[in-house]
Amino acid sequence: RLVQALDRRRRVTAVPFQQPGTPEAHGLTRAQCEAAAWAITPEPGRERHRGAGAIAVVLAVAWGTALPIRFYRLPGVQRIQDAIYAWVARNRGRLPGDVPYCI
Repeated sequence: RLVQALDRRRRVTAVPFQQPGTPEAHGLTRAQCEAAAWAITPEPGRERHRGAGAIAVVLAVAWGTALPIRFYRLPGVQRIQDAIYAWVARNRGRLPGDVPYCI
């Protein structure tokens, strides 16, 4: 729901990995999807981004600006955002989200 609210031009498609066949369709395993969020760009290029990097890509596409990606790539910022993302991922069962997906 948050992605939909931020993406007013509907540039991002959010799909729960629990949907049958989703991980395999994108060359991912269920374990990879359980560990982190993923953002996959469309063809051509089809790049895969994990964790905080995926969040930066989603924000960049939703907002129509490269600023979130540029900020993420600043020296030291990536490490801090990755650490925050890792904490959120470890504690996501205690945080608000869309049940049954954010558990």
